[in-house]
Amino acid sequence: MPAIVIIGAQWGDEGKGKATDLLGSRIDYVVKFNGGNNAGHTVVIGDEKYALHLLPSGILTEGVVPVIGNGVVIDIEVLFAELEALQARGLDTSKLLVSANAHVITHYHRTLDKVTERFLGKRQIGTTGRGIGPTYADKINRVGIRIQDLFDENILRQKVDGALDQKNHLLVKVYNRRAIGAEEVVDDLLSYAERLRPMVADTALELNRALDDGKTVLFEGGQATMLDVDHGTYPFVTSSNSTSGGASTGSGVAPNRIDRVIGIVKAYTTRVGAGPFPTELHDASGEWLRSKGFEFGTTTGRPRRTGWYDSPVARYSARINGVTDFVLTKLDVLTGLERIPVCVAYEVDGVRVDEVPVSQSDFHHAKPIYEEFPGWSEDISKARTFEDLPRAAQEYVLAIEELSGARISAIGVGPEREAIVVRHDLLG
Repeated sequence: MPAIVIIGAQWGDEGKGKATDLLGSRIDYVVKFNGGNNAGHTVVIGDEKYALHLLPSGILTEGVVPVIGNGVVIDIEVLFAELEALQARGLDTSKLLVSANAHVITHYHRTLDKVTERFLGKRQIGTTGRGIGPTYADKINRVGIRIQDLFDENILRQKVDGALDQKNHLLVKVYNRRAIGAEEVVDDLLSYAERLRPMVADTALELNRALDDGKTVLFEGGQATMLDVDHGTYPFVTSSNSTSGGASTGSGVAPNRIDRVIGIVKAYTTRVGAGPFPTELHDASGEWLRSKGFEFGTTTGRPRRTGWYDSPVARYSARINGVTDFVLTKLDVLTGLERIPVCVAYEVDGVRVDEVPVSQSDFHHAKPIYEEFPGWSEDISKARTFEDLPRAAQEYVLAIEELSGARISAIGVGPEREAIVVRHDLLG
């Protein structure tokens, strides 16, 4: 049975939760392998809308075991707030497993994130201020706090003391903020220990045994390819590996066990935060996409930057991730347009460039080269087969499929759970 990775193939907010939901009862485990509560999934089930930030979207599917892997950074307060919100709506969250090796976002990480971003002024990266970057930095610097540390008070106190020795100097002497007391941090973390204990597991062992037993495991990436710390538009990126390779390091499941990689792309493009975005629209078309697609952040509420479909970005994602299938979302948002531009290449300093430039300076100055396709006016939200789509919508899908480097196996035609056209089996 397969291990499947779902990743965002643009700058995030592509609708990865919908793709996870599409696989539904055919999945046994859903694993979040990177990121934290700095991004979110919105899943619509019937008349109910669920906004998830830290939890894997599989927690909404009965019978699925949701897993937070070692590659995630966890704000424990947010974790319990999300769990309590779902429980209040009658959902069973008892199957959740949390890696003992996942790192913990503390009060001082959130503080440092906010003051550092403000300190950057015009050079701000556009972080959510939720402590993600500083927590990953501590992880790499080997001064981080892990979930397992909450169950050894002496170790926890030593680690918090060591971390704050340096950070309080920075807060007080550079940022002119008050020092943070180690005791308040330790007490806060210890207050969650007993509630956490039943969820904590050796998740790498659990997942490998599940695959050995023929179970199907889905790895759900946070953020997206163009926000990957190594392969994205650095430094305007997240602090983790949100590409398919991150699924292995963030879960403890080897790459040779992964069977399929599903890339999620919108029928247009959006981005939150600063950084290059060649197809960005600053006109009425951009506002139209934002309004009709309701392009506001699930986590922050920030209006997203909007632009036309960028096929060099899709090809780049297909290559970096080894995409076997694309899921195209929000095709319905384009309904009503007479002509739909698609970026097929860039112009950089007067020269045509067909792929994403390796130089960030070149990418920042890249101008999109567009090819236009006929639009459609028919309502497509009830389409359930490819043939149900208007001819112009079919041709648009086929054109961007040819441009994007992998087959388009499913197409989202509305926000509802069942509003999807399946062309190819995502598990076959």
